[in-house]
Amino acid sequence: MKSVIFDLDGVIVSTDDLHFMAWKSMADRNGIPFDRQINNLLRGVSRAESLEIILRKSEKSYSEQQKQELMQYKNDIYIKLLDNLKHSDILPGVMELINRLKKAGVKIAIGSSSKNTRKILQKIGLETVFDAIADGTEIQHSKPDPEVFLVAARKLETKPEDCVVVEDAVAGIEAAKAGNMTAIAVGDAASSSLADYRVNTMMQIAEVLNLE
Repeated sequence: MKSVIFDLDGVIVSTDDLHFMAWKSMADRNGIPFDRQINNLLRGVSRAESLEIILRKSEKSYSEQQKQELMQYKNDIYIKLLDNLKHSDILPGVMELINRLKKAGVKIAIGSSSKNTRKILQKIGLETVFDAIADGTEIQHSKPDPEVFLVAARKLETKPEDCVVVEDAVAGIEAAKAGNMTAIAVGDAASSSLADYRVNTMMQIAEVLNLE
């Protein structure tokens, strides 16, 4: 293990509620049923694919132009909500794990399908902490395709088989394994049979990686 690639949302910081509020606003505005259960299906999925999932409940069809407008509406609200993020929103144990990895000389990166990755990192004060950032602006295929993790590995100059991925979404675990990487599951991703390790806390990751 030479490098660790972290998913962002749900691993470093949780913006689930912000996504939910933004999608809910868009759905309510257009009379589309939307709830927490549907929202859970969107984890680790691109914005365009998320919209397609939501539109399954719609009674009308939308043109590509209208879909673009719906996604833009959602993202405008989401970006405004991101302004409320701060350093204290970083999830428990994350900073200690990052510090241990850096002390051990392990390279670290973010691998996220979100196109707002850099803004989120900036708001929580971690924009300069990672050795590499791969996000939704650099990929054609979102998870479970391994593209974003492969981009991160390339930026880290590390072979995929020498990378460990930390993910909280099943699609992310699938992406890690498709990219020939070791997958550590946290949160909802623990239900994936593909995960190499399942943990409940960031400090358990330190134990898995044998960090001092």
